[in-house]
Amino acid sequence: MGALDGKVALITGAASGIGRATAKLFAQEGAKVCCVDVDDAGGQAVATAVDGNFVHADAGEPSEVDHAFAEAERAFGGIDVAFLNAGIAIGVADVTTLTDDLYRRIMRVNVDGVVWGARAAISAMERRGGGAIVATSSLAGIIPFPPDPVYDLSKHAVVGFVRSVAPTLMTKHITANTVNPGLTDTNIMTAAVKAEFAAVDFPLMPATQIAEAVLAIVTGGRTGECWVCQPGRDTEPYHFHDVPGPRATGTVGRRPPTTQTDGWAAGRDR
Repeated sequence: MGALDGKVALITGAASGIGRATAKLFAQEGAKVCCVDVDDAGGQAVATAVDGNFVHADAGEPSEVDHAFAEAERAFGGIDVAFLNAGIAIGVADVTTLTDDLYRRIMRVNVDGVVWGARAAISAMERRGGGAIVATSSLAGIIPFPPDPVYDLSKHAVVGFVRSVAPTLMTKHITANTVNPGLTDTNIMTAAVKAEFAAVDFPLMPATQIAEAVLAIVTGGRTGECWVCQPGRDTEPYHFHDVPGPRATGTVGRRPPTTQTDGWAAGRDR
């Protein structure tokens, strides 16, 4: 029996790289897979290979994301896993040269796509009685990345969003985590960049390593965490440090009030 027997998974950015590798692994583990992408030929090829289905959708368009989730529910009866993986980089280090259109392009895919995907996934998983959401962030989501600061911005946003929404989903039996890969051999890196890394013998992770991490996250039952993937290391959750507390009399060590008291401890900084 596979780890995902009887489960239904929807994957955005499924036509290549990490999305394609994860779709294949999920199918091997028994899941029915809905492959979502703007690349019709690539997405359909992956769907055919995993005996799943393909839905064309732009991750940055909320109506198209909602349609993809509806099609997956229609085809397979529900959704248990959502891997919100679609993303792009722009490679602009000098923000004074950043155009409005390029900025909006990366934010709508990398950030809006996760928000719209999570919104649709939560609604679908409530009907299912629970589920697991994983969003692709990056090592750049927890450290600075000067070669592409807007990419770094978008991946930090994914981390903040997922960690913040996770506690509110616990009562719905839905987990939410990010996977944070270091440098990975995918189409987001140009051939020239890959050649530069190869020339200095710097290891790039295969997409299959990230797929295995996503499977472990989905089946692990933990929530509100950011799982770091690095060459030659086991995948592990990143440990965030507490921020300094206030120094006003009588408040040292207290946390601010929150209406989401259930599950606060599970989602807090560590």
